[in-house]
Amino acid sequence: MCGCFSCNASVSCPFYNLLLLLLFLLQEKQVTGYLLFSLATAVIGSLQFGYNTGVINAPEEKLKSFFNQTWVERYGKSISPNICTVVWSIAVAIFSVGGMVGSFSVGVMANRFGRKCSAVLQRRSMFLVNSLAVIGGLLMGFSTICSSYEMVIAGRLVIGLFCGLFTGLTPMYVGEVSPTPLRGAFGTLHQLGVVVGILIAQIFGLEALLGSQRLWPLLLALTVAPAVLQCILLPFCPESPRFLLINLKQEEQARKALVRLRGSEDVSKDLQEMKEESAKMAVEKKVTILELFRSASYRQPLLIAVMLQLSQQLSGINAVFYYSTGIFSAAGVKQPIYATIGAGVVNTVFTVVSLFLVEKAGRRTLHLLGLGGMAVSALVMTVSLLLSNIAAMSYVAITAIMVFVAMFELGPGPIPWFIVAELFSQGPRPAAMAVAGCCNWTANFLVGISFPKLEELCGPWVFIIFTIFLIIFFIFTYIKVPETKGKTFDEIARSFSSAPPPASSSIEEAPAAAGVTLPAPPIKEKVPLVDAKAEAPPPAAETTPLAVTSMTVQESV
Repeated sequence: MCGCFSCNASVSCPFYNLLLLLLFLLQEKQVTGYLLFSLATAVIGSLQFGYNTGVINAPEEKLKSFFNQTWVERYGKSISPNICTVVWSIAVAIFSVGGMVGSFSVGVMANRFGRKCSAVLQRRSMFLVNSLAVIGGLLMGFSTICSSYEMVIAGRLVIGLFCGLFTGLTPMYVGEVSPTPLRGAFGTLHQLGVVVGILIAQIFGLEALLGSQRLWPLLLALTVAPAVLQCILLPFCPESPRFLLINLKQEEQARKALVRLRGSEDVSKDLQEMKEESAKMAVEKKVTILELFRSASYRQPLLIAVMLQLSQQLSGINAVFYYSTGIFSAAGVKQPIYATIGAGVVNTVFTVVSLFLVEKAGRRTLHLLGLGGMAVSALVMTVSLLLSNIAAMSYVAITAIMVFVAMFELGPGPIPWFIVAELFSQGPRPAAMAVAGCCNWTANFLVGISFPKLEELCGPWVFIIFTIFLIIFFIFTYIKVPETKGKTFDEIARSFSSAPPPASSSIEEAPAAAGVTLPAPPIKEKVPLVDAKAEAPPPAAETTPLAVTSMTVQESV
């Protein structure tokens, strides 16, 4: 039964309960319409990422036909199947090459221009980044007119560069404007934007809409529309309060932005926490990628960040979305495109579910649940492909892929994108984001370029490879990844700190803002920021804490 306002069983109606939850958030959690508008504008970039990930799947046969047609026009003969497979794989995977370059540029932009400038709302920067989407879309849209499959490949490369920038910049901005009680929930909005984009691409990819032989160039070029929309909405969005106060030292402007975002004049707590972070930044230099690898203090959290990103891509999820139509066909599904859309719907629904669970069940728990569920589903998928001659196995294949996708969105999908903020502080965070993002895109590329050949070589056994990876990541997460739910950044920092204080040190530095200690020992007591008075030096056997509190900073990526 449904109908949120007329249903007599409204207490059990999911839409009614969702409405109540949204009303509660608006009243109790300082979630304003203006904040939601700003977040929605930001995640348009995430939607672009998802759209361009999923859009290449539906027109696969049309694109291969176009490759062959172009080849015949140039060389007077049909393209060989091997060359066609190579060109198709490049067209799919070149998107990830652009993503690698774009994601690796996030750290440079963040350090040079600051969080807000490099994130979503600096007008000139964002217009420039969105211009990449326009260029890429036009290249793909005009490829048939110019009889050039190279334009499809070039367009995918440029779009990948655009999406690579947004996969780092969007979570960074979302974390800076979100209230702390919803840090994890809003952190999943990036992934929600991605899966909604994938679903839109799958629907528009239907042959009855834009997936036909004549309209597929428009399907690829449609990525221009969200870029234009975001450019229109940008002037109405706020500056990042954290950037204004910490980077530009504009406290009054930061206060005004917070008042608009929180819907309250009392924003002193947020301002105080930002001031404390600014004080810590004064003694914490920005960390380069090389320094990130050299420092023992960052080694373990960096390993965790990289492994979590790899667990997302090497799980095989993009193999499912890049080639799902072919997988369903191989399993004997008669209408594979509709099964693919069904997987997209499941993808979206379970991303919303994870949004509400992440602050309750915890990051580590959900990630383990997701990895374990995906491993079992991959095994079932393998069996269904091996026994595809049995009619009932097509239903098993559909169920296995749906569960595979659902488990992905509970943990490995959303969590790796924002957990880096909980593992790294202000100084090393941009470099860590660049490294983690680049690893994500590199793995994405490897899966995209290798899966067709692996499927050709391994046949139905191909998903066993991903099962092995999933088991490895499950074991690693169980042993190494800490649970960060409900913990302050200070507590997360101490979980990574094992070195004793240096003998020559007379003071101890406060921990870094977002979860990784600087090359200094953990603090042993907390001293309030205000009313701190200088004291005489203690005896040599003791150390004096730095007069800066270790209150948590309300920031997430």
